[in-house]
Amino acid sequence: MACVKIVSRLKGSFCHLLLVIALWLSSYQNVVALPLLPKPGQTPSTSELPSSPNSATFQPIDISPTMIPHYPFSGEPLPPMYPSFPKTYDPVLTGRCPVNFSVISSITGKTASDCTQSLSTIVGNVICCPQFNSLLHIFQGFYSNHSDTLVLQNVVAGDCFKDIISILASRGANSSLSSLCSVKSSNLTGGSCPIKDISTFEKAVNTSKLLESCSTVDPLKECCRPVCQPAISEAALQISGIKMTLSDNKNIVGAPSEVDTLNDCKGVVYSWIARKLRFEDANTAFRLLSSCKVNKACPLDFKQPVEVINACRNLAAPSPSCCSSLNAYITGIQKQMLITNRQAIICAAVFGYMLQKAGVMTNVYELCDIDLKDFSLQAYGQEEAGCLLRSLPADLVYDNSSGFSFTCDLNDNIAAPWPSSSSVTSLSLCAPEMSLPALPTSQTLGNSGCHLGGVHFLLSTILVFVSTLLY
Repeated sequence: MACVKIVSRLKGSFCHLLLVIALWLSSYQNVVALPLLPKPGQTPSTSELPSSPNSATFQPIDISPTMIPHYPFSGEPLPPMYPSFPKTYDPVLTGRCPVNFSVISSITGKTASDCTQSLSTIVGNVICCPQFNSLLHIFQGFYSNHSDTLVLQNVVAGDCFKDIISILASRGANSSLSSLCSVKSSNLTGGSCPIKDISTFEKAVNTSKLLESCSTVDPLKECCRPVCQPAISEAALQISGIKMTLSDNKNIVGAPSEVDTLNDCKGVVYSWIARKLRFEDANTAFRLLSSCKVNKACPLDFKQPVEVINACRNLAAPSPSCCSSLNAYITGIQKQMLITNRQAIICAAVFGYMLQKAGVMTNVYELCDIDLKDFSLQAYGQEEAGCLLRSLPADLVYDNSSGFSFTCDLNDNIAAPWPSSSSVTSLSLCAPEMSLPALPTSQTLGNSGCHLGGVHFLLSTILVFVSTLLY
């Protein structure tokens, strides 16, 4: 295990004591906290930093605490990892949505927190949009409790959608969630799904099987051995009127109208499930299903890496020009958003495959020390403070003293895996042999004991590695 960088140079037996402390600290769940900004001209001391929040529901991988320091440059625009505290106000509602929004205030509050104005763009793919979609499903089911239909009429849907956005914005959320998450008021109407009323739905669908499959979604199994997802697909097919079997997916390729109908019918199925479950249980289930979806693909936008290809083609040894081009390219893409540990593995494979296809056959990740965390947004001014989000659902947490916080995984220097095959489609995160890259050895770390240098961390980062990902 490598010793971490701290402010002063430490040698000898104290390093061994530090390692003992590291092992002790690794038993705790940790989060990256975004603390309250200091007053202009005030330099905070280490003792003024807030403590890390309590552990969350899921604990897939233990990491060590990394506290992002107070932003020292007053008068300059805040970087995205230093959000301002949200301003709240009373929302202006249309008065035409026949729903008591206070009943679902727990879900709207969670959504507003997850989609805060300052962070929504960098956590939209993993945290904000999955929670926003869950809110809409729950709202649709809640609305159906006072009607005989599982959807809203177009006019009412438009008014209710405006009210939802207004309520979220009044609690500090991004007012542009519709465009950020590609959601419209028509998502509440059932679209082209032919069956929308409750009575016909319950006659056409095996509701007992559906409820049994989705009332409790197993976070450890659902993404690789799904139970709820096929039940939803089967129910959507049964109410869609499309004559096909679940295994005959080739029939719908190239037929957008049927694909749209199935997706619209899935929205109706979600509404029925939300109608039957408690708000919190439905939200947990929907978020877990979303995590299965978002972790199947890399959300980053890779532009053609021409300079990297030119500098790194036909390499057999480390090249300063190659590594400089590669690091510059990755610095650009990592500014896009925070991603999960599983997305980072897929992103590394996708980008590596792009390079291989262009003639870069050498493992440049290894030559240039590219880590998984390099594909995710980095903490401002901290070369070692990259953050990967958990593959399981996570929420932003807000309190009046420490601001926003969120849980990170694999915050340490886990090497990015270079694709070993010619096709990225062969990558599977469900295979039992799938694991993280090998831990660094003493040979790769050097044999001169602890190498400690100065960085700007206010708290040390203790490196604790694990060998496998959750589920």
